[in-house]
Amino acid sequence: MLPITSNVPVYVIAEIGVNHNGSPALARQLIRAAASCGADAVKIQLFQAELLASRDAPLADYQQKTQGEGVNQFELLRGLELSEQTAAQLKEECADVGIDFLATPFDSPSLRFLTEELAAPCIKLGSGELTNLPFLLEAARYRRRLLLSTGMSTLAEVEQALAVIAYGLTADDAAPALRPPSLAAFRSAYVSSAGQNALRQQVSLLHATSEYPAPPESCNLRSMDTLHSAFGLPVGLSDHSEGIAVAIAAAARGAAIVEKHLTLDRTMDGVDHQASLEPEAFARMVLGIRQASQALGSPAKLPVPAELRTAGLVRRSIVAAVPIHAGELYTERNLALKRPGSGLPPERYWELLGTPSGRDYRKDDMIE
Repeated sequence: MLPITSNVPVYVIAEIGVNHNGSPALARQLIRAAASCGADAVKIQLFQAELLASRDAPLADYQQKTQGEGVNQFELLRGLELSEQTAAQLKEECADVGIDFLATPFDSPSLRFLTEELAAPCIKLGSGELTNLPFLLEAARYRRRLLLSTGMSTLAEVEQALAVIAYGLTADDAAPALRPPSLAAFRSAYVSSAGQNALRQQVSLLHATSEYPAPPESCNLRSMDTLHSAFGLPVGLSDHSEGIAVAIAAAARGAAIVEKHLTLDRTMDGVDHQASLEPEAFARMVLGIRQASQALGSPAKLPVPAELRTAGLVRRSIVAAVPIHAGELYTERNLALKRPGSGLPPERYWELLGTPSGRDYRKDDMIE
């Protein structure tokens, strides 16, 4: 399941999103592909277009590139809805192939279904919902693990969102009138020890650049460090860039979670396919992430066992540069530093200078 600390292997999420194009069969294919690629989880999106977008909401710039003239957000989203029955079947498909099931709800009925009917232990909240404070409060009150994307946001907006979540995680539902929701109540919950403990136990953050695809120069992976320093929570990346380099770089910077869109064919019709990876590339990304995560290793600067064997061969010892007779004084001319490193270490060199040899040495003999 999702990590609650940063000191664990990277949790890789294959974001199906709406790349199923409204087809349950295609969604099942994507789940099987994600499992074969080595992802830890698959994530879908649950929404009702009627509750998500107004009838005249325009398309985002990246959506306009793949849609025909006159299409708006509502019409686009209506064709990408998944029924509750399909969502339940997709969760079963995930269980069958041994991969975690995650979902992002975008409205109250979808949130309720995800938590109460599907019993999801984790709720992913998209970047667009970070300022939707009433929805964040509703999600927090289910007291599930929360994965919060932070695209398009400032640090102050992330803090405000976390304050609402802290309130929802700690509020006494049996007596809501005693502490009604307000910005002051949210802030009070956020700065309390109970609120901070709840956040540390329940919430992870995802840095994101909400551009599809996101140019590498816009990804600002150092923002993950800022988020972790500011809030002390596990931080990962929701990656919308092309290719696999940014995701692997995030793992190398210590990301606890990496989310990436998966498609079967980047040339398919649909809004997110071009910012997604096909299975072969996704599998390479997972391998790179696993290797980067392993390479992080320990913060201790100590030799690993294999280095200890090498050190004895490539480090140097003090040896006789020329034959030396017993009683002869050691000088810069008759001492040398050569491999292997199994004799007196170089740090003893200056200590020997000017002292008498205790015995005869041939050239290259180690000084004792």
